[in-house]
Amino acid sequence: MKSTKKYLSLALIGAFIIFSSCIIFKQQDKPTLFLIGDSTVKNGKGKGDGALWGWGSFIGDLFNSEKINVENDALGGTSSRTFQTNGLWDAVLAKVKKGDFVMMQFGHNDSSPLDDTARARGTIKGIGKESKEIYNPIKKKQEVVYTYGWYLRKFINDIKAKGATAIVCSPVPRNPVKDDAVVLANDSYAGWAAEVAKAEKVDFIPLNQIIKDKYGALSAAEVKTFFTEKDHTHTNEAGAKLNAAAVAEGLRKLKNNKLNNYLK
Repeated sequence: MKSTKKYLSLALIGAFIIFSSCIIFKQQDKPTLFLIGDSTVKNGKGKGDGALWGWGSFIGDLFNSEKINVENDALGGTSSRTFQTNGLWDAVLAKVKKGDFVMMQFGHNDSSPLDDTARARGTIKGIGKESKEIYNPIKKKQEVVYTYGWYLRKFINDIKAKGATAIVCSPVPRNPVKDDAVVLANDSYAGWAAEVAKAEKVDFIPLNQIIKDKYGALSAAEVKTFFTEKDHTHTNEAGAKLNAAAVAEGLRKLKNNKLNNYLK
């Protein structure tokens, strides 16, 4: 009897180990959607700090979590340049594997100065091969700064080299309400993001235009409800959810993008 109980216990333990291993393997086997960008993708710790939210905090709700992982690695205050030069991109890239997806949205901070003493995060305007050597007062050393397009191409090439899929989003629009009217202006970075994606043959979500189309159909008072009074860039929870839905809308319109298979 004791031997029978012993073998039964061992069999149960073995079955549990096998079952647990299968669960772990299944989790690891799932592809991951990595998000990289600035505070409009993830503000603060992504928990609504100061009532400000990025769309990356809600996009995961639109995907089937049993089939794909969504990891929001965006960081407020970063540009396409500093996300790379501060080591953030290397940390994300180390986790990217074949079959994964990386969605990027930069531009809001790229228009900052190249070498100011506050952040030194700006990039050269455009998508060309221009560069400029500057003294970085934050890091206290020389640095060669490139164009916005150059840094986007670097992301894309790194992602392709990993066997993963790159998706470029144009930056979300800032609060377009001026003098109680909705004023929808063109965004140079939105255009440059589109040009880079087309040249590199990767999918592009015209997020800026999708959201502006939604704003254009609303009154100024209605558009105001998506932002706080703290600044004209960051959305509140309602605005971030609208932006996340716009990302999913743009994704559904992409032909032959496998990420579509994971949307709810």
